[in-house]
Amino acid sequence: MSALICGSMAFDTIMLFKGKFKNHILADKVHILNVSFLVPEMRREFGGCAGNIAFGLKMLGGKPLPMATVGEDFDAYAEWLQSHHIPMTHIKAIDESYTAQAYITTDIDDNQITAFHPGAMESADENDIADAKGVAIGIVSPDGRDGMLKHAAQFAEAKIPFIFDPGQGMPMFDGDDFKNFIEQATWVTVNDYEAQVLQERTGLSPHEIAEQVEGLIVTLGGDGAHVYVKEHRIEIPAAAPLRVLDPTGCGDAFRAGLLYGLMNDMDWETTGRIASLMGAIKIETHGTQNYRFTRDEFDARFKENFGYAL
Repeated sequence: MSALICGSMAFDTIMLFKGKFKNHILADKVHILNVSFLVPEMRREFGGCAGNIAFGLKMLGGKPLPMATVGEDFDAYAEWLQSHHIPMTHIKAIDESYTAQAYITTDIDDNQITAFHPGAMESADENDIADAKGVAIGIVSPDGRDGMLKHAAQFAEAKIPFIFDPGQGMPMFDGDDFKNFIEQATWVTVNDYEAQVLQERTGLSPHEIAEQVEGLIVTLGGDGAHVYVKEHRIEIPAAAPLRVLDPTGCGDAFRAGLLYGLMNDMDWETTGRIASLMGAIKIETHGTQNYRFTRDEFDARFKENFGYAL
């Protein structure tokens, strides 16, 4: 059985400015801002939440089934997916559109300026959950607004358990939207900042959200994660990375670990630790889909970090 992963596919163009933005952006001149940064280092990565989560789940030995809308420029990304045996059955090309694109400029203080073009992602609602067969679990990750609303409702109607992962899509929804998502979802996952936004917009505490779902997972970066279930909270420790190079995509790798644990009926303690280790492994490499491991290597690191074998 597969995990249906609804979300964006995107190209990430990442550029490094070897200076500090604050030295070139004058606070009293922002109303007439006109700046240019020389970026001698640039790389183009395959990204987007659906692509990143599918890649991570495949690395773990799971069966990802990404569902996304892409543009006419998707060929290179399609070759990448094919080379990693990730199916494209439910990746739909939209005529006269670009695949979603993120242009990210980072300075030496790790400040970022990002421009995002949604492109074909805005047509995500053209895909239907019912078209996917053999699905045991799903996830609604950041995507076009209409697509996220539609896919959550379709998962609930089909009685397919799914994770609601609002992520960067949070600004598109109000409190009533979030309450509907929570009512439909089986699990909800957010980072600590998103958890605060969710609480403010819904008026619901983490424990109150956990009363409506089977688990609310809140990631805490280097401090691990909390899993809120009915009447108590489970603390998940962070795994130790070998080095810290690039945090971009760590959340998606974490979610791949969640899907793997849930698909295999593992308890929260183990599921959370698998997810935590996935995030640590991802942060050790640049880009969102460039990390590699064998299953034996993953199992060995799991035992080293957490003291017991998978």
